[in-house]
Amino acid sequence: MAEAAKRIRAPFDDETARSLRAGDRVLITGTILAARDAAHKRLVETLDRGEPLPVDLKGQVVYYVGPSPAQPGQAIGAAGPTTSGRMDAYTPRLLEEGLKGMIGKGYRKEAVIEAMKRHGVPYLAAVGGAGALISKSIRKYTVLAYPELGPEAVAAMEVEDFPAIVVIDASGDDYYETGQAPYREI
Repeated sequence: MAEAAKRIRAPFDDETARSLRAGDRVLITGTILAARDAAHKRLVETLDRGEPLPVDLKGQVVYYVGPSPAQPGQAIGAAGPTTSGRMDAYTPRLLEEGLKGMIGKGYRKEAVIEAMKRHGVPYLAAVGGAGALISKSIRKYTVLAYPELGPEAVAAMEVEDFPAIVVIDASGDDYYETGQAPYREI
């Protein structure tokens, strides 16, 4: 019988981020940021110019999502995860700024995993193809920066019981590896 999902709050403190283990199922309640590759690129360009970021990343969890427009009465449209590798070029720099968690889908590069271990940050996966279901856990969506990017803007999302799985924990254990291992042919 599978363990019940852990209920956690976002933003993450250091203790929460480091307590998550690869394979843990979680339900997140609180505020997470939404941002995709265009926003990540702008954030890093801002840092490269020596300017302050338009949002404080300390403790934040970012969901790699570009939601579809909301239907009447909804906070957001479908909100499925974007392939995380698109953010890999920018992630180590944003972890240095205090980012404490990431949610997306797919594999991460070794440089990102090393930066995660250095900063004590987990990577979680949301189920691809389940954007309509995931959107039901999003109560409010507020654009914070780069509104001209449309669905790729940086936004705050108030979530309740947002479902995810810890794929790579803060020590670098990778559920994509350990979860598949029993099924590999020798």
